[in-house]
Amino acid sequence: MQLLLGFSRLIDATTERIGKAVSWLILVAVLVSAGNAVIRKAFNMSSNAWLEAQWYLFGAAFMFAAAYTLSQNEHIRIDIVYGSFSRRVQHWIDLFGHIFFLMPFVLLMIYFLVPYVRMSYRSGEVSSSAGGLILWPAKAVLLIGFILLALQGVSEIIKKIAVMTGNMDDPTPYVPTHAPLDEATAPEVRP
Repeated sequence: MQLLLGFSRLIDATTERIGKAVSWLILVAVLVSAGNAVIRKAFNMSSNAWLEAQWYLFGAAFMFAAAYTLSQNEHIRIDIVYGSFSRRVQHWIDLFGHIFFLMPFVLLMIYFLVPYVRMSYRSGEVSSSAGGLILWPAKAVLLIGFILLALQGVSEIIKKIAVMTGNMDDPTPYVPTHAPLDEATAPEVRP
């Protein structure tokens, strides 16, 4: 188990570095957007390449940060249901979700994206917009993002099993945001 936990820590460290680094892509995308708007208004010039560059940057930020979001336990869940269970049950729910929903989805996406990216790269596919960019880098961003998410999914599964077997402390103890109703504040139910 210690070897697996070491592998998990390596994935977590890589994910954290990438997640924090790609936050700068948002700033770059905003600057590209602002620069494009200023040039378009001031000089009556524009290019589809600048618009597509914005999309690529936002897409890269989203895809590369998905694994970081998972590692920080910040992904979306239904707190009304999830928060009402004990922490042990929450771990089982997370483990079940990672194994039977997250991993099949990301592995299926990787399976379909590999030939999709390869074909785009080999053909030199270019945007159909006039002056647009080549498309394979944007498609490669999808593939890399799902690979990072798959690796982080493996890390989360390892950590869930380690926590549930007592081999490590819970790195993200969950505190429900909705306090349960106590009898003093619950409305009276009349038969």
